[in-house]
Amino acid sequence: MDSKNKIAVIGGGSWSTALVKILMENSDSINWWVRNERTVKSINENKRNPNYLSDVEIDLNKVKVTDSIKDVVHDSDIIILGVPSAFLKKCLEPLEEGAMKSKTVFSAIKGIIPDDLLIVGDYLSQELKLKLKDIGVITGPCHAEEVALERLSYLTVASTADSNASAMANLLRCNYIHVTESDDIYGTEYSAVLKNVIAIASGICHGIGYGDNFQAVLISNAIQEIKRFVDKVHPITRDINDSAYLGDLLVTAYSQFSRNRTFGSMIGKGYSVRSAQVEMNMVAEGYYAVKCIYEINKQQNVDMPICDAVYRIVYEQVSPRLEMKLLSDILR
Repeated sequence: MDSKNKIAVIGGGSWSTALVKILMENSDSINWWVRNERTVKSINENKRNPNYLSDVEIDLNKVKVTDSIKDVVHDSDIIILGVPSAFLKKCLEPLEEGAMKSKTVFSAIKGIIPDDLLIVGDYLSQELKLKLKDIGVITGPCHAEEVALERLSYLTVASTADSNASAMANLLRCNYIHVTESDDIYGTEYSAVLKNVIAIASGICHGIGYGDNFQAVLISNAIQEIKRFVDKVHPITRDINDSAYLGDLLVTAYSQFSRNRTFGSMIGKGYSVRSAQVEMNMVAEGYYAVKCIYEINKQQNVDMPICDAVYRIVYEQVSPRLEMKLLSDILR
């Protein structure tokens, strides 16, 4: 992977917009796929995404914006996936078989493909037949809104190929982005999924009136829950206290910018799932992840009381107040 190769960003949301902004610092050839033709036209006319991070100015001398995913993938060497996991398969449907086989593909998606119960890396490997060395992960701790403001932020780039991790890190590294390289593609990706579920729990607790003291206990138990799960699904040596794991959990569970925490807070305040989704007008990846992790864990059988509690609240309509009271009795 050559850092001078053409790079593509797939997705028109806030995180994809933030990635385009970062990449403009180091690359002069970025292909950006945005699903909505009207949004593409607006960006090309006004140099801004009208729906997300509209303060970010897009340099159209560096960025080609289009709604043709076939053209974007064909014309790019490196692909960064940024669409919500629930819509990834539909997004890639127009591509011919094998269209991505010669590409290096990084997932910046923090979710699981619902129909297949696969993290994105496994989906790329098992369903699209990409080689493991050509698959990577981009994760936090990092919120798109702070990238837009150029506040100092941190990313983790994971790949089993050191050269690919290094090249992607160089594409993303700039004066307001620090990048750490890792070879833990499974642990970082699963952790990024799980922290969204925990953030929903954090939001629910906030919504029903629990304070900072309980939140501290919730999150200290949550990182242990994440460790148990990632160690079971991919048992390698890792420090769960590194920023890719604990740091990403903390920022997602506590930040005002966290859509998963916001979603959970609305549930805690009495919104139905559907009402919360409609009012947010943004995808909370954790909503889909809750059920996926629950189903995956039927095979793994890891002790996950926090994730189980969120599942019962979100999918079985158990009272948030009752479920969190029961959870609070077993946390230490």
